Parts: sequence; structure tokens; C-alpha cells
Amino acid sequence: MAFTASRMNTRPSGRRHPLVATAMVLPLATLLVVVFGGWDAVVTQASSVGVMLGR
Repeated sequence: MAFTASRMNTRPSGRRHPLVATAMVLPLATLLVVVFGGWDAVVTQASSVGVMLGR
């Protein structure tokens, strides 16, 4: 039997495990937060939502 392209693909089709996806995204997310000052925006919006909810 000859090997076909579909048999040589050892990676199962489907979605990645959530922890793998998180590990792939965290470095980029951290870089974007540092470069664009995203942490301040998150804190400001969380504070606004807290005020709106009466806390």
C-alpha cells in the first residue's frame, strides 16, 4: 500500500485544547497590553461598570 497525503497527516482534525489556545495567545495579548496601555483601559472600564452597577 502506498502512503497517501491523508495518511501522513498525524494531527487529528478538530479544535485545539483551550489551554493550548490560551498559551498561544497570552504572549501576544501581554505585548499589546504593554504597547497600547490596555491595562489602564481595562481598569477604567471596570471602574465605570462598577459605578453603573452601584458598587
